[in-house]
Amino acid sequence: MSSQNDDISSNVLRQMKAGGFDFSQIHPIEFYAVFPNEDGARRAAGQFRGESLNAQVRERDDGGWDLELSKIMYATYRGIGAFEEAFEGVVGPLGGEVEGWGVKHERPRA
Repeated sequence: MSSQNDDISSNVLRQMKAGGFDFSQIHPIEFYAVFPNEDGARRAAGQFRGESLNAQVRERDDGGWDLELSKIMYATYRGIGAFEEAFEGVVGPLGGEVEGWGVKHERPRA
């Protein structure tokens, strides 16, 4: 992961902790990339068969293609960083660009 991504991931994880995120459970973590064409997005999605919960490829309004890949895992700095690095290693050579990661989180009720 680049140092800029390190800083972003650290900040996001800190915000998740402050928001009461349950780090003791596994969660679907979504990783995002954008491609100039459908073929690159679908080829990248195919590289992660068996590792992901779900891979979705969608056309964007600007003519590009989005790839959203969900991986079931613990939300740890090291785990997310390692997977994001592997994701970049597949996405880049296929003409794509990684756009980050996220996780859906149900806020605890007050």
